[in-house]
Amino acid sequence: MQWNGSAQVSLILTKINYMNFHTRKWIKPEDLNPNGTLYGGRLLDWIDMEAAIYAIIQLENTRVVTKYMSDIDFQASAETGDIIEIGLEVNSFGKSSINLNCVVRNKMTYETIITIKTIILVNLDESGKPTPHGKTTTEYHSDRMKLRGIGG
Repeated sequence: MQWNGSAQVSLILTKINYMNFHTRKWIKPEDLNPNGTLYGGRLLDWIDMEAAIYAIIQLENTRVVTKYMSDIDFQASAETGDIIEIGLEVNSFGKSSINLNCVVRNKMTYETIITIKTIILVNLDESGKPTPHGKTTTEYHSDRMKLRGIGG
């Protein structure tokens, strides 16, 4: 992709602003690498856990596993005391999978720390085999509450 200046920045900021940010992490000294910045493996662990939780909630099944992560683009880092946010959104639903997009940003500066365009998680049955989930659209908590006759 060629850089188009302010139009591209505006598109990226719009995309990030509409992302559903689910988790915040406070960066502590034990999260740092020898360079004094956030250890990439720690961040990927947090992303994988958050993606699994998100998929479990969307697919309404606790047996979900990560199958694939696309290129991981580290754009910035974080230091002790920074607060970061992990944002996820659904790219698409497969027959037995869910395809997510991830952005991690600094909560205070909104600087993007990492992007992952594709994280695929697979819905499993009791024997650990991929199984159809029947989902086609993102469901939100408030919609599920209404369907179940809970709340206003």
